Order: sequence, then C-alpha cells, then structure tokens
Amino acid sequence: MAEQVDTQTESGRVVLGRTLRFLREKEGKSLGRLADESGYDKSYLCRLESGERLSKVTVMEDLDGYYRSGDLLVSLWKLARIDAFKDKYKEYMRLEAAARVIHVYTSNVPGLLQTEDFAREVLSGPEATGRDREAVEEQVAARLGRQLLLGKSPAPSARFVIDELAFRRPAAGPETWEGQLRHIEAVAQWPSIVIHVLPFSAGIHHLMGKGSLTLLWQKDGSSVAYTEGGSSGVLMDDPEDVLHHRLSYDRLRDLALTPSDSLTFIRDVLEEHRP
Repeated sequence: MAEQVDTQTESGRVVLGRTLRFLREKEGKSLGRLADESGYDKSYLCRLESGERLSKVTVMEDLDGYYRSGDLLVSLWKLARIDAFKDKYKEYMRLEAAARVIHVYTSNVPGLLQTEDFAREVLSGPEATGRDREAVEEQVAARLGRQLLLGKSPAPSARFVIDELAFRRPAAGPETWEGQLRHIEAVAQWPSIVIHVLPFSAGIHHLMGKGSLTLLWQKDGSSVAYTEGGSSGVLMDDPEDVLHHRLSYDRLRDLALTPSDSLTFIRDVLEEHRP
C-alpha cells in the first residue's frame, strides 16, 4: 500500500522537493547526470529536492521542460514560495495572489514593482554571511514570485500611489537604481497598471509615517485592507475598517499627480540619475 502523507502538515518546499526527486527517479537519472544535462549545480539540485532551498521560478520552468511535466513544478513552486514569508503574512499573500483589484500606497518602491537587483540590495544586510545570503536569495525569489500575479490573464487592475520620497532616496547603487527607474517607467505604461507619484508639494497627509496601505478586492467582491509599518502588519476584513482605509486611500490619490504627469516625473528623475 502506498504511503499516506498528510500534506496539510508539510511545508510547500518539502512537497516540491519530493516531487522533484520523484520525477528524477522516474526518469532513472542520478543527481550528477541531472546536473550535467540541466546545467545546474549538483549540490544546488540536492538542496532543492531536500526542501532546504527555494529556487527562482525560472529554474522550475526549466525543469518542467526537462521532465515534460507541463506546469506541475511551477504550480508547486507558487505554493512553496509562501514558506519564505512569516506566518502572519501568509494569508495576505494568498489574498494578494488571487486579487482582481489592488490599490497600494507606499513611501518606498513597492515590492510588486521591484527589480531583482534592487530587491537583492534592499534585502541584503551590510555584512551578510553565507547563510544570510541564502536567506536573502529565498526572499528575493519569493518577492519576484509575488510579481507573477501582474502578468496573469486576466491581469488584476493595480493602482500604486508612491511617495516622492521613494524616488529621492535611492536604496541601491547607480546602475541598479537606474534599472529600477526604467522598470517603473515601463510598468507605468502597462494597460492594467496605474502609477501616481505623491509629490512633496502635497504637504502633510494622514498616512505619513504609517508605512504602507494595500487594499485588495477579490472576484466575489470581498475586500481587505492591509497596513504595514516597521516589522508589523495588520490584515483587516471588517467592512467598516476596509471602508475607512479605502476613503483614506482615495483622498491620498486625489493629492497625487495624474498618471501622465507621474510618468513625466519618473522620466525626469531618470534623466537626473543618468550618468
């Protein structure tokens, strides 16, 4: 009789790793041969199979192609990436991934719009050890994984209000920062995304110093509000709380530049930072 496994108690990475091992053994391949044929390091593949590491989604795309497994590994990876977030964020991640409408205010570059290089610099400490770097790479992979929702079909309608401070205090090296600005400029022209810059001239506002605010609407019409500041986040589904935060967001959006003027602003900042 086949062994019964309670997947409810297992992490997504363990399930993904076991699937990777099953597909490899089904093909009759050793880790060494898989490494030779796929181009990935043997020890890296071993750690993926043991559930110790989370790869980038592109690795799973390559292995799905190698094993001719459709999108099985990518689907399992999307579940496994949630493990990279703390428990209190996992429900928010689940709701974000399924949202049809997303409204965000932040004083920093939103995680959904960060490039890989920018995210790595932001998440890395000044004196990272080897183990720290591995943890950073998992967080980078998880953050990039969140961005997959913007390319879904149908894509969610996403609106970002970004404080001018995010553009005036680059948290990265010159090349990485220029790449980040170019990415925001490109994304601002996607049909499903609207970007507003909240200029300093808007003055003091009621969300100043309170971190970020995200509003999510699901296909069934239900909605939640999520606020995050420092190391804490609060997810709210009470209709009154959500309405209160929606009105706060709407007032802030009214103070921001129009999408057209925001794109001009971003291009001006890009020109200022161009070598």
